[in-house]
Amino acid sequence: MWIKEVFLGFIGLTSGLAVSAAVFAFVITVGIVPRFAGKTHTSRYVLVYEHAILLGGILGVLLSVFSLEIPLGTGFLCLFGLAAGVYTGCLAVALAEILNAFPIMFRRLKLKLGLEWALFAMALGKLVGTLYFYANHMQMTG
Repeated sequence: MWIKEVFLGFIGLTSGLAVSAAVFAFVITVGIVPRFAGKTHTSRYVLVYEHAILLGGILGVLLSVFSLEIPLGTGFLCLFGLAAGVYTGCLAVALAEILNAFPIMFRRLKLKLGLEWALFAMALGKLVGTLYFYANHMQMTG
């Protein structure tokens, strides 16, 4: 009986390691850390950024696997949500930039002026859609 549990634990551990390696390789390939360091002129803190991403991933896994609760209040939850949203948005924009999605879209739409407003409108639409989704989801479960 214990052999089955050891085997399942081994499969879970190796699968988690493979997925986390792929996620961190994706973040490195997209180049989000050097881009943040370059835009904020804090290139001397690149290792701090990388360690923060690594520790955030580890903490996220621990919180989700062991269902730990951190009693830090609603303010911390709002701050965490904002930080996670900014990170996810930056990752998505960096990926779209690497794939040249915006230049291709703007060229096909023949959009030459107001590019920053178009990007702002897309981000605002994403924000409103996300808030609408979570507002309705929370009402349905609460």
